[in-house]
Amino acid sequence: HKIFLQASNPGQFENDSDALWQRGHVPETIAYHGRVGINTDAPDEALVVCGNAKVMGRVMHPSDSRAKQNIREVDTNEQLRRITQMRLVEYDYKPEFASVMGIKDT
Repeated sequence: HKIFLQASNPGQFENDSDALWQRGHVPETIAYHGRVGINTDAPDEALVVCGNAKVMGRVMHPSDSRAKQNIREVDTNEQLRRITQMRLVEYDYKPEFASVMGIKDT
C-alpha cells in the first residue's frame, strides 16, 4: 500500500505566523530565518542542540587555522605583559540557567 501526503501550503507551516522554512539559494540546502532548537522549544541562540551532536564532516570556526593566513609567532614578553592586565574572575551559574543547560555543578 502507498500513502500520499500533501501539505495545504508546501514549504510553510499551517499557521502563517509560524516559522518559514525555505529552500536555500545553494542546491540541497534549506534556510530558516530565526532561532532553531533541537530538543528544546526555547532556543536562545541561532542554533541550540540539547543533547549530543554527531558531525560526519568538518566544523569550521573563526578560530580554525584553516580560516587564517599570515600566522606568525609573537613577542612572548609583550603578550605576558598584556595577560597581567586581564581581569580574572570566578563565578557560579545562575540556577535557572544551569537547570536548562543540564549543568549539575554550578
